[in-house]
Amino acid sequence: MFGYIIVNKPEMKIKDFEMYHAYYCGLCQSLKERYGMIGQTTLSYDMTFLHILLTALYEPEVEKKMVRCIAHPFAKHPARISEYTAYAADMNIILTYYKCKDDWNDDKNMRKLLYGKMLNQKGRKLRISYEEKLRKIESCLKEISAEEAKGTLEAEQMAGKFGEVMAEIFAYRKDEWEKSLRKIGFYLGKFIYLLDAYEDIEKDLENGSYNPFREEWKREDFREHTKMMLTMMMAECSAEFERLPILEHLDILRNILYSGVWFRYEAVNKKRYQDKVEENV
Repeated sequence: MFGYIIVNKPEMKIKDFEMYHAYYCGLCQSLKERYGMIGQTTLSYDMTFLHILLTALYEPEVEKKMVRCIAHPFAKHPARISEYTAYAADMNIILTYYKCKDDWNDDKNMRKLLYGKMLNQKGRKLRISYEEKLRKIESCLKEISAEEAKGTLEAEQMAGKFGEVMAEIFAYRKDEWEKSLRKIGFYLGKFIYLLDAYEDIEKDLENGSYNPFREEWKREDFREHTKMMLTMMMAECSAEFERLPILEHLDILRNILYSGVWFRYEAVNKKRYQDKVEENV
């Protein structure tokens, strides 16, 4: 899907990574059971984070299973499943479907169009189960598309609209933690939107595609300016996370929020600015 909300594996204890992987496998199993093999292909690190976050916050009973999968057909490995796994799987399908629609609108990618149609067919019941949530998500995405069509270059404004999408995804139910979960999702969504635009700027300029950084890209301090924006988003997100009464899996969640989310940013910078140095040699 996006692949920005990931762990920093070298900085994790082995037992923590094994635990993270068990939740990842649990999400994969839920996708398979609910949507078949096509569902499994949508598996993402982003919703694995949500899976662990909701489980750690609400502390439900967790089923521990030994499973086989396509990636590991011969040896069983641990999977952890809670009452929030199905929700994370549903949100995974929803986000992947809308990502396919966006890719089709941007690039007229026929493969993504067909993939999106298959997901829509598999997830028909989601429109009933999450009617209000989907209505809000679709409204935000339409606003994003309209502003992109107008060529709006207010990066934070555009990021805020996608933040509202992720706020809906993270708000599992109306309770005392809804406000905090919405805020975490909102700032993560802004971070994802801005980092995605930062990563794709050269490709978008070359293809003539929309990118909110089209003008800011020309700034000499573009890299530093974007880093400041991204840091502000994650500071707000992490501050709200620390207000939650989470005890279990705290090291895993902090690894993601304080370190893992920056992996793609650092990888982009390494390639982009190393290539520029080599061009000048």
